[in-house]
Amino acid sequence: MTYYFEDLKPGMAESFTKTVSERDVQLFGEVSGDTNPVHFDEAYARTTVFRGRIAHGVLSLSYMSAVLGTKIPGPGTIFVSQSTRFKAPVRIGDTVVTVCTVRELLEKRRVIFDCICKVKDTVVVEGEALVIAPARPAA
Repeated sequence: MTYYFEDLKPGMAESFTKTVSERDVQLFGEVSGDTNPVHFDEAYARTTVFRGRIAHGVLSLSYMSAVLGTKIPGPGTIFVSQSTRFKAPVRIGDTVVTVCTVRELLEKRRVIFDCICKVKDTVVVEGEALVIAPARPAA
């Protein structure tokens, strides 16, 4: 479903839930080229502040893109910018719940969303996204 700009109102929200798997981390590393050993080498990762392997932070950030591109506003959305704060690590096996909420409607079909990723009650990523919402097709 697509929410056209005219359908959006502050407070509207949609979510996406994903349990991070070993395969997700492996594939994301291949696609992104980010082979930092904190994601792939348990012995190395234990020597870091994380005390074990973690998923790529940008993997969690991509779940925000999933919400915006497939749920609200949905297909036809153009992602313009994102500001992000990484608050806590995500580990393999964690279930990440991502929620994007309409904060403000601007001119030229621009929409600001507040986005948050949580693992249980812990915020792991938060930020705001600016998108261009699709326009309702002419009748």
